[in-house]
Amino acid sequence: MVNTASISSIQQRMALGAPTGSVDEQIVRRLWWAALDILQEQILLPMNLEKGLWLASPLPALYESKLLARLQGWVWAPEELSMLSSPYAGLLPASTRSIHQGNVSGSKHFRRLPLRKNDGQDPLLIILTPEVQIALALQGEPGKRNLIMRSDPETLTDVLNILDQRLNLEAPEQAKEIRDSLADLGQLTSNEDVAKVFWPLIASRLAGIAPSLNIQTYQNSEQLDQHESQPPGEISLLEALTHEIRTPLATIRTLIRSILRREDLAPTVVSRLKEIDAECTEQIDRFGLIFNAVELERNQTQKSDLAKTDLGNILEILFPVWEQQLNRRGIKLQLDITPDLPEVLSDPERLELMLGGLIDRNTRGIQNGGILLLELRPAGQRLKLKITSNFSYTKQRNESTFDQNSDLGTVLSWNPNTGSLQLTQAATQRLLASLGGRLIRRRDRGITIFFPTAEIK
Repeated sequence: MVNTASISSIQQRMALGAPTGSVDEQIVRRLWWAALDILQEQILLPMNLEKGLWLASPLPALYESKLLARLQGWVWAPEELSMLSSPYAGLLPASTRSIHQGNVSGSKHFRRLPLRKNDGQDPLLIILTPEVQIALALQGEPGKRNLIMRSDPETLTDVLNILDQRLNLEAPEQAKEIRDSLADLGQLTSNEDVAKVFWPLIASRLAGIAPSLNIQTYQNSEQLDQHESQPPGEISLLEALTHEIRTPLATIRTLIRSILRREDLAPTVVSRLKEIDAECTEQIDRFGLIFNAVELERNQTQKSDLAKTDLGNILEILFPVWEQQLNRRGIKLQLDITPDLPEVLSDPERLELMLGGLIDRNTRGIQNGGILLLELRPAGQRLKLKITSNFSYTKQRNESTFDQNSDLGTVLSWNPNTGSLQLTQAATQRLLASLGGRLIRRRDRGITIFFPTAEIK
């Protein structure tokens, strides 16, 4: 018996009653990424969901660690990716670096289901929780592509029936597990507000990304605050670029990690693939940090939720990752932490990216054989993190890499000597301030960051 319950048939059911699409593949993919951002960042995360499940094809679509930790997942993936076990190996990178060599700590792994030829390659994502149920998909012929979003009970019931039919034929145990998981959710409440806010949010996001063609009245720069003078088009362009760059890198990393599970690879091939994986991860993190800085520029009044954070523990966990990165460049990393330090107030997830960015920034220009030292010490009601190097710049001593940077705006700077694209000093200070830190830099002596200690109740 041929199984006609394909992923493409689910997408066709979702498209019933929807207008025919009219955009090309490039535009519809941007719609897809915007939809994933809106769904996770502005709809699901603020709801503080406790349980639920998600199903995706042909690769994972969720990337928010808090959602991945609380929701059960199933992914219809190609046979070539049969060894996928980490929800962080999706199309977008995780916002945290508590992952090392593909292992995930503290989150549920998704189950892999076989993708068939008649399933197609168009993405599908279904989220089912007691508070909200929503399905996203791309659908349509070339030139008539469309983003479909459905949250009505009728469509979702039909979609689940198609999935149940498919799984009963090819994976009865998985079908039962999903049915049991659905039953465990209890009474599902249809949330009509989702459909009401989803498309306006998408429109706002795309309007911000699109180039501005408005004629604006000239204003003298002296009349503008430094932050207000930031062209909105630049911020929108950086948001779009970070997505466009991180996405293919994350996809490449996913494919590499699946290939590395094969046992017939030559040692030289394994070594090369691991190097590529590490480079992808490093660049994903760099652009993730840039994206955080861009978000801060766009929402300057928004404050991070600071919580008690064990800074020493974070440094110890991330040390092997940084050490491996610097070893590839011939730089040795040393860590010196005073024991029994109090916790600080910060945002641990975003702090991890920030610390990685500071490590990267302070090793640019250091030659082979240099040593980078991280020291964490108490300093009154604060903790002091010093990042210094023993490297002598000799001929370049009076030409610090920081002094040669040319700001491209309020967020990014470019160093023509090293070819390095980094956050500006001002953007770095603002981002650190949002994480509870205060940055001090002394010429040729590295940097020092002070973090307030958490109040003991």
